[in-house]
Amino acid sequence: MTRLRVDGDVRTPREFAFDDLASLPGQIPDVAALVPGRVGGAVRLAAILEAVGPAPEATAATLASTEGDFSATAPLEALGQAIVLYRMGDGPLPEEQGGPIRFLVPNAAECARLGVDRSTNVKFLGRITLGRKR
Repeated sequence: MTRLRVDGDVRTPREFAFDDLASLPGQIPDVAALVPGRVGGAVRLAAILEAVGPAPEATAATLASTEGDFSATAPLEALGQAIVLYRMGDGPLPEEQGGPIRFLVPNAAECARLGVDRSTNVKFLGRITLGRKR
């Protein structure tokens, strides 16, 4: 079973399994309401961050895929509306949709304004590491 690890400059590093993600506040039952054409259910990144307690000095998030060695780093200020897709109905998000866990920034235009590009929409997300912006 795939888990999402959140670590780095946080009070409580943690791994989230499917049920852990489902139990967080900030659920989005149908992401198509935010991003037409996307499918699945998600939880807001803010709820995940609240659960781990980011350190005050954390200013960036590195998003690492479980496929290959792909990662993307973005300033936390640009990820305020970000979501983590993890479900399709009552089960995990299928691989064909970038699952079982996928990171998505619904408002790409806002991200671009803050210097973040589409590569931040990471498929097969396995880890989020908070740290300082370089």
